[in-house]
Amino acid sequence: MRLLSITVISLLLAFASNSAISAPFEEDVDYEKLEQPQPTKSKNKIEVIEFFWYGCPHCNNFDPYLQRWKKGLASDVEVILVPAIFRPEWEIQARAFYTAQMLKVLDKLHPAMFNAIHNRGIPLSNEAQIKALFINNGVKERDFKRIFNSFAVESKVRKAKTLHLNYGVKSVPNMVINGQYRTNAGLAGNNVNVLKVADYLINQERKK
Repeated sequence: MRLLSITVISLLLAFASNSAISAPFEEDVDYEKLEQPQPTKSKNKIEVIEFFWYGCPHCNNFDPYLQRWKKGLASDVEVILVPAIFRPEWEIQARAFYTAQMLKVLDKLHPAMFNAIHNRGIPLSNEAQIKALFINNGVKERDFKRIFNSFAVESKVRKAKTLHLNYGVKSVPNMVINGQYRTNAGLAGNNVNVLKVADYLINQERKK
């Protein structure tokens, strides 16, 4: 009887230990499940979306963590940046983001836009300021003008306006994992933990 009790206790301790290892983060504590899961672009990859705004100091602080984290991701994970447009005045910076993306200079212009606003005091609140930044980073003026006011960029901006509503995002920076879960520093506690939670949720999706 004593041997049976010891065996049961050992099994319970092992189960508790395994549960702690497999579930280090809790739903509604470290992350939230979307009320209405959203479809992802690719069925072959786990999709991670970061909603951000260039004028947000928290987004500026979070971006270096995100960029380092991205470099270590497996090939089955795709990270997508989406400029949030909670207010009409945020739209012009979203237009700048998609212009850089379409011109294939986002790797260079993305950090440059954060730097201009938060370190150089340039608000990037009008087309002239944005154009000057692009030109100073090697983009030809005619290429900037051709894309910045194009129908393609306009379509992307219109879509971005509705995405945060679909995902229930009310603040930035905010991360959505595979159209299922949402996390941010308010839930996870800090920038490092946000990415640890994202890693955990990516692994959960990978097991499905």
